[in-house]
Amino acid sequence: MKRMLAYLPEHVSTLLKRMLISVLLLYITRLIFFGFNFSAFPRLEFFDFFVALWFDMITVSLFFTPYYILFLLPIPIRGYTFHRAFFKLLFHLTNALLIAPNLLDIGYFKYTSKRSTFDLFSVLGAGNDFAQLITSFLKDSWVILIIFALLLAFSEFLYRKTQRSFQTFSTLKKGFYKENFISMVVVIALLVLVARGGFGLRPTGIIEASKYSKGENTAFVLPTAFTMVKTMDQSSLVQVKYFPENQVDNYFNPVKTSNPQNILDNKTNVMVIMLESFGREFIGAYNNGKGYTPFLDSLIEVSLSFNNGFANGKKSIEAVPAILASVPTLMDSPYISSPYGDNEINSLPSILGKFGYESAFYHGATNGSMRFDAFAAQCGFDHYFGRIEYNNDDHFDKTWGILDEYFNPWTAKKMTELHEPFFSTLFTLSSHHPYFIPKHMRSSIKKGPQPICASINYGDYALRQFFEEAKKQPWFENTLFVILADHTPATETALYNTRTQMYRIPILFYHPSGKIKAQKSDEVFQQLDILPTIIDLLNLETKFYSFGNSYYNKSEKEAITYIEGSYYYYKNNFMTTFTNERARNLYDFTVMSTDVSDSLAGRQKEVKANERRIKALIQQYNRDLIMNQTTVNEKENSLHRKPKVGSRE
Repeated sequence: MKRMLAYLPEHVSTLLKRMLISVLLLYITRLIFFGFNFSAFPRLEFFDFFVALWFDMITVSLFFTPYYILFLLPIPIRGYTFHRAFFKLLFHLTNALLIAPNLLDIGYFKYTSKRSTFDLFSVLGAGNDFAQLITSFLKDSWVILIIFALLLAFSEFLYRKTQRSFQTFSTLKKGFYKENFISMVVVIALLVLVARGGFGLRPTGIIEASKYSKGENTAFVLPTAFTMVKTMDQSSLVQVKYFPENQVDNYFNPVKTSNPQNILDNKTNVMVIMLESFGREFIGAYNNGKGYTPFLDSLIEVSLSFNNGFANGKKSIEAVPAILASVPTLMDSPYISSPYGDNEINSLPSILGKFGYESAFYHGATNGSMRFDAFAAQCGFDHYFGRIEYNNDDHFDKTWGILDEYFNPWTAKKMTELHEPFFSTLFTLSSHHPYFIPKHMRSSIKKGPQPICASINYGDYALRQFFEEAKKQPWFENTLFVILADHTPATETALYNTRTQMYRIPILFYHPSGKIKAQKSDEVFQQLDILPTIIDLLNLETKFYSFGNSYYNKSEKEAITYIEGSYYYYKNNFMTTFTNERARNLYDFTVMSTDVSDSLAGRQKEVKANERRIKALIQQYNRDLIMNQTTVNEKENSLHRKPKVGSRE
């Protein structure tokens, strides 16, 4: 390397050395990221380390574009003090912008299982969470802050070794302008080529990582700064056309017709309870009794539950629209904070409202958190009850909101004010990081190998408190309870970091009368299926728009998720990985192992059928969100009229 640089003009050699410093530091932060999240990459391959280096070079070339264009200008001022000071400051600012996001993801990756994208800023800005979480972040991330400071100091140490004496107007030598102009053109052309990722028609993007690495390892090979800059202007979907419009419904149709089951009485109340971060990994009923949820386990025994229950995302902000409106997040931005967050949608409150149901959303967080109050209003909820309505900050956990052990039973009492029939939603919060447990409970809580274990046990205790209070209320015996997790949590367990297991959650339907037969179904059931199943159980005759299927519709049992440019489709015990327009892998998700063989080659008929289904899902999803046609009337009329004024085309 030194010998090669020696043949270059001195200013070019200096520039490349400085950029190599940034590549080195970016790679070091990746190795640190890997060390903190080792269990998330059980199938990492040696070649992935070289792919990662290539993406670091692309990222540095991209971010340093202003630096090298200005530095290479053929003007003999590089030897002046102001020039040195300006470029030193610009270098360290650019370098900090590159390495800071990688360090940020050391902790944040545990919760999302992907590199952060530009939607992180929209999520943080979706409510008032940032201000109240900054203290918690600084407390938990002091090690990362120290690492960041040490890396900046190391960067300065290396940078000083690149300081050279350059020509000025007073020391100008013959041929300066010619040599500098030629080197400027050649070097800028080469660096722009690297920044683009090669000679392709389009610059390299996030999805290209899956061409060189397995989808589950793309978070290792991609730098966070790269994923952020590549998603700055890609929050919008792109229409695709895998099938003619008059044929796509043959493979997937989001317009559904209800199928009344007459299992429950008409006008049965409904309550959906979303349990923060209650991943399957921690539920005793699914792990031979080894877990932290004795009360939830007892409910599972008397409920219709699912051994293969799946979340449709990794964030709370993705779970709420999936559960309440059967709309998944099949893009980089969460649906709520995406450009389509204000689309017209069918939701449980709006559908049930037409049948006389009063509705209320209960969430103990500070009002405005994750924009849940705004989304609840958009869904058609009649009431929203949060920290403000609770009106007693003696029970505030100082981070998220009102502790579950207080807010849960308060919710049960408050619901009695609703007129029956009603639809209500309770979203718990105490089992969210930083996993705070009040002092009076710490000695009685069951602890485990991970910090979240005790928090899950506390959340289970708070769930018991809700039901103990609910049993005293007049509406209890006539209420269908749907209980599920919003998503899986951060975990240090390698198995539950794999794509086959990382979305597994408990989902159960419970009615105090026992009219819903208790069983543990092996069928795939996803959050998107909640809405159509509830409609069937309430004996409603209606059409609705949904990306899920009722449990009582025997045609399709499937689940779909999206992360970092890849779709994961679960059906018939197998998970299909769909990336770059085709299926890449087929894994048996019932095999509880980090080393599952790829069955793609031996099950081509099934793979092709899955590909068609996935493509139809994507085509319908992208088109309908872009055209704002995610309601029954809009969808059914869309092929028979011109687009509305204001539709997103």
